[in-house]
Amino acid sequence: MSNGNFTIGGSVGGGFGASYGDGNGFGGSNSTSASAGGDLIKDVTTETFMQDVMEASKIQPVLVDFWAPWCGPCKQLTPVIESAVTAAGGAVKLAKMNIDEHPEVAGQLGIQSIPAVIAFKDGQPVDGFMGAQPESQVKAFIEKLGGAPAVSQAETFLEQADALLAEKDYGQAAQLYGGVMQMEPDNVRGICGLAQCYIATGDLERGKQALDMVPDEARDHSAFAAATAALELAEQAEALGDLADLEDRIAKDPLDHQARFDLALGLNGRGNKTGAVDHLIEIVRRDREWNEDGARKQLLQFFEAWGPKEEATNYGRRKLSAVLFA
Repeated sequence: MSNGNFTIGGSVGGGFGASYGDGNGFGGSNSTSASAGGDLIKDVTTETFMQDVMEASKIQPVLVDFWAPWCGPCKQLTPVIESAVTAAGGAVKLAKMNIDEHPEVAGQLGIQSIPAVIAFKDGQPVDGFMGAQPESQVKAFIEKLGGAPAVSQAETFLEQADALLAEKDYGQAAQLYGGVMQMEPDNVRGICGLAQCYIATGDLERGKQALDMVPDEARDHSAFAAATAALELAEQAEALGDLADLEDRIAKDPLDHQARFDLALGLNGRGNKTGAVDHLIEIVRRDREWNEDGARKQLLQFFEAWGPKEEATNYGRRKLSAVLFA
């Protein structure tokens, strides 16, 4: 069972964030104002989020920077992302949300580590990254939103491997991840990518062994969190066995939320990610408070395990946003 304390994965580089719980214990309540940037950079609140982010992103992409005054990496990222947004000359806007003062949106979208940046386009979350990033990679992220090729040379192999993993070409992906590990034995994304390949093919033991190779000091990395979540989900799905009984229970009683929840786990384990999302969204729609908000929390674990580039993650976030912000 998920406990709701999960981390959004990074799609641009590595970096570590400052973890926090599910809407609680954020620390101080100081706020900072947006730097000079005209209409391109502004502070947003829970009340203005719909207008300043959801609606504004229908005109141009909006980056939402979730931060807090006590977060050291946030202080590193702020001038970098503001400079990159300003340099983009209006291609994107930046909305800064202090999660100390406005934790609701971050909690609903499953932001569990900061700094976290989520890009909204056409009223929907489409991509994101976690942790303080160098300006070159933030600029690359912004360029990618506009359709320009933006993968740095240093990450070419990892980007190719990630794409192959998403396409379920686990053999080719594993070779590329292995190649990265030969060049950089402690590369966390390479190690965790290889673990994801093992997990996806059902070799959970070798997936565990790969994750054991991640150095202790690097286990706050989003790639490690994603691979660990994927391993946990695979173990849960393996324990469920045949799904026919669960489908039969739901057919007889659509309000059997436990059966629907278990079916979602099983469908994900068999690669039907959108089907898993649909069942969990149905629970949220029918009874948000069921099992202490268990369906939404399980969705957040799916998003973490799949990563922000996976289409099922974007699909799930869109459906969750539609339910929560309707």
